[in-house]
Amino acid sequence: MLNGYQIIDADSHVLEPIEMWKEYLEPRFKHFAPTPEMTIDGEQVYYKISPEVGNRIRNDHEELIQQHYQSFLLNNFDPESYARIMKKNGVDLAFLYPTYGMWFWGVDSMAPPLAGAFTNAYNHWLRDFCNYDAQVLRGVGAINAHSPEAMVLQLHQVIEFGWSAITLRPTPIKGKLLSDPAYEAFWTECEKFGIAVGLHEAAHSRLPCTGSDRFDTRFALHACAHPLEQMLALLALIEGGVLERHPNLRVGFLESGCGWLPYWLWRLDREYEDLQWEVEHNIKLKPSEYFRRQCFVSVEPDEHYLSAIIDYIGVDNLIFGSDYPHADHKPSIVADAVALGENISKATVQKILWDNPARFYGLEAL
Repeated sequence: MLNGYQIIDADSHVLEPIEMWKEYLEPRFKHFAPTPEMTIDGEQVYYKISPEVGNRIRNDHEELIQQHYQSFLLNNFDPESYARIMKKNGVDLAFLYPTYGMWFWGVDSMAPPLAGAFTNAYNHWLRDFCNYDAQVLRGVGAINAHSPEAMVLQLHQVIEFGWSAITLRPTPIKGKLLSDPAYEAFWTECEKFGIAVGLHEAAHSRLPCTGSDRFDTRFALHACAHPLEQMLALLALIEGGVLERHPNLRVGFLESGCGWLPYWLWRLDREYEDLQWEVEHNIKLKPSEYFRRQCFVSVEPDEHYLSAIIDYIGVDNLIFGSDYPHADHKPSIVADAVALGENISKATVQKILWDNPARFYGLEAL
């Protein structure tokens, strides 16, 4: 709690120690354990990061950690120091997403069993990590979308862990959009068990990502990856009928800001007015109605147009995520989010910081 506000960090990240993969991978996959140089079986897991950019990213991250989260570094990113930093920052609950894992199983050509081995190892490690303080640290399960036929089984494992959320990439994997029929059984189970789906992109991974075929700089790739892939993922879920067939499915669009949303909803509604006849078998409502009914988007406190966004779509679909402890995370972000109460109502800020993420993650009883 900070300044009287209860706070859920809807998008926080762990930093998986590189040595943990050898410990948690199944024996037959241990020789695929990533190296400190971010290679798997001799191949780089990332795409279009020059040595200069790579060094700058590492230096910026090390500087952030040294200046603001040194105890986390000194304790090798262990759960005790993580929980302590969350409490120090005023965060009551933190939902934890992967960092390096999104690269490790984000290789389009990866064999499905190997991708499954990585997501399985990550989930078991994360379970042990969160068990240190389950009152603060909440796991978000990784799902192997390389193998649609195995996704339901992995989802049930996540449910057995007691978790209420999973994460997927918005990017197509092996040519499959999120609306591909191969995923239908998975969406059915997510809806049945009330599992929140957090869509989270990662720039520079070896999946086909918007912009990566035409730009080379981190400036361009990072700018494109997060918002543009989320826009296309929302389109896929609407155009493909996933949100129509599963009205109780909850989907969150994370780490992309919210500024893209009003335009995209306006654009999709406008297209629907003209072309409803083409998609009416899958879309029965205006696209914006699907979003308002069952989707959420994370906001950044420095999005100066936030009050205009609220005027346009309301506040019920907005949630807060800090992106801790990534290089582009701002140490003041939680305090900045609380300070939004100086410009918009405190009740609205409390909805963004607690009520809405609690509803997204299925924690209304708290």
